[in-house]
Amino acid sequence: MARPPAWRHDAGSYPHRAAVQTRFQDMDVLGHINNVAWGALFETARVRFNRDIGLLAFHGHRWLVAKVEINYLAEGHFPEDVEIATGIGTIGTRSWHVLATAFQRGQAVATCDVVLVMSAETGAAALPADLRAILERFRVTAAD
Repeated sequence: MARPPAWRHDAGSYPHRAAVQTRFQDMDVLGHINNVAWGALFETARVRFNRDIGLLAFHGHRWLVAKVEINYLAEGHFPEDVEIATGIGTIGTRSWHVLATAFQRGQAVATCDVVLVMSAETGAAALPADLRAILERFRVTAAD
């Protein structure tokens, strides 16, 4: 697996940041945040991102998580909060990517890429124009 590009290690590349509290139960026997806990931490930040950019106001529309990929770059530790920087990557006809990096003490410790698919009763559906406009406003700034 290739290491994420350098711009992913810069919180300034992302339009949104959220501090997420770690919990004692997030630790594994080695004393660092375990892999399952990272999924929950990133999910919390992604839900806050969706709320803050107005996606939760799209009643009558729903989207489904199609893929989650987490890359571990360094150990994370309790009790320090993690700062999770989030933004939009690729936007397709029926799906979009949410890209996030978690930081502790200014160091990137993990990345999380999520593919979301717009859904209707008959299956995947095209993104509404107003939703696409919001997503475009919150794209990441890739320096590479």
